[in-house]
Amino acid sequence: MDFLKAFLVGGAICVIGQILIDNTKLTPGKILVGFVISGVILSAIGIYGPLKEFAGAGATVPLTGFGHTLVEGTKKAIEEQGLIGVLTGPLTSCAAGVMAALLSGVVVAFMTKPKSK
Repeated sequence: MDFLKAFLVGGAICVIGQILIDNTKLTPGKILVGFVISGVILSAIGIYGPLKEFAGAGATVPLTGFGHTLVEGTKKAIEEQGLIGVLTGPLTSCAAGVMAALLSGVVVAFMTKPKSK
């Protein structure tokens, strides 16, 4: 049942992205940033936490989950460090994910040959 929940929620998030790509003139970059910001907003108003508990990876893997992680890291750091946590919280909470993405990009760049457009 967990797989089904993750598939349905993650699929719904992807469907929203595809609808935005097909029916608007927004660039993919703007859509991606919009997903991160929507994750931040939904977390700030208390909606994304329960969604994450319900869907698991279906809610944490998409970019909205990245926005949620930023908010949760910031909240925790503010509780522990005060105002300086606004700067350190997002960086520490997402460091592993950002590093994995960077290393993956480097590995793929070395293994493939770029093509000119």
